Amino acid sequence: MAERARVPPREGPAPVPRPAPPAGALRIAIVGAESTGKSTLAVALAEALAASTGLACTAVPEWLRAWCEREGRTPRPDEQAAIAAEQHARIECAAAAHDIVVADTTALMTEVYSRLLFGDRSLEAMAIAWQRRMSITLLTAVDLPWQADGHQRDGPHVQAPVDALVGDLLAAHRLPWVRVGGQGPARLRSALEAVTPLLPARNAG
Repeated sequence: MAERARVPPREGPAPVPRPAPPAGALRIAIVGAESTGKSTLAVALAEALAASTGLACTAVPEWLRAWCEREGRTPRPDEQAAIAAEQHARIECAAAAHDIVVADTTALMTEVYSRLLFGDRSLEAMAIAWQRRMSITLLTAVDLPWQADGHQRDGPHVQAPVDALVGDLLAAHRLPWVRVGGQGPARLRSALEAVTPLLPARNAG
């Protein structure tokens, strides 16, 4: 089951309404700690939505993975902003040619790792602005066995801090998000349960 995240009410003035995601493609972001099945889920979700809706759907791979494979290392602090920008550009390019885009991570994850690894919060404003363009964000639960993956992964000890920070940022900026979990097909069902309510409105438009 998808656990729909709720932000507890705050005291004081009502928050300023946030702008809605742009018209056009339905943008679904998948974010979360390393080794939580984001890449597998992104492809499976795009395929399932294409089959069930008949719409043009695509999954946008994680640019950081390709970058690390090309360079044979992880990025330096000064390279993080360009990686975040490239990820966002690839999502927007896909959105211009498809009805539904499933993004395997966003610039938000670059910001999270920049903060945790380098103590750098300079990407937050940019990452949040781009995250607002997502129709919904799926945060993958830390409930799968950790697996090594070349240069990218730091170890299971970083999963909990990453998961906590991602959730805190999504909640603090009042972004629409849902935590998805489960093993195997249950994880895909959890994601479909979260995004299906968005589909009738898109189709009706």
